[in-house]
Amino acid sequence: MERRRVIETSSGVLSRLPKARQTIERARCELGQLHARITSHEYLEGLRSGSFEREKLGLFPKAQGHIIESDLRSVALALGRARSRRSREFLLQMLEGERDALRELAELARALGVGPGSLTAEDPLPGAFAYSAFVAWLASQGSLAEFVGAFLVNLPTWGENCAAMREALRNAYGISPKALAFFDLFARPAPAFEAKGLEVLAEELGNRGSSALVFRAARLLQAYELLFWDSLLSASKDRARKGG
Repeated sequence: MERRRVIETSSGVLSRLPKARQTIERARCELGQLHARITSHEYLEGLRSGSFEREKLGLFPKAQGHIIESDLRSVALALGRARSRRSREFLLQMLEGERDALRELAELARALGVGPGSLTAEDPLPGAFAYSAFVAWLASQGSLAEFVGAFLVNLPTWGENCAAMREALRNAYGISPKALAFFDLFARPAPAFEAKGLEVLAEELGNRGSSALVFRAARLLQAYELLFWDSLLSASKDRARKGG
């Protein structure tokens, strides 16, 4: 009986995969301008040209320290709410990814002049931390379809920026490849990650998940991603003026 239920569930997921793909592709298409604003952000241009003082570069790992520690709790919360083996395995993979990122962030922070004890010692930038506040809301109040769907749309955008930051910090600031491993985690995501995420989304859309709510969650998460970069740029400029 259990085996039959697993087969029926797998069959249902496969039949709903086209809808899941369509949901994510539509969101990426309709949010294309927002994606472009993020991936062509002025902060990235400043890094490429070496415009920021090295001491300002520490703002990034400090912001990420708060974000990742919060996201670890959020993914764990979503994991606790998951109802199927498929969704639990996917969220466990996400949780392991966040843990790996926190480990590599410490190496990046050291290279940018931020000691381990001071990574989260300062209060986070409100605009930069808003991303994680929304992730926490999704984990506690949203559906798993919204949670997973929003990340499927957002992570490729984040990955592009990570690849751009890796190259800029290496070329303009001479940061060693070892210290830049944090960015490799996102710039080169696991090939099976999206496929597994789409299966979870297909499963959840079959459990009365809403494509419209997935789109809304993706739009908001992308907007908070943009706010992260806006806040980082603003803080860098403010500190540059105070220092100058």
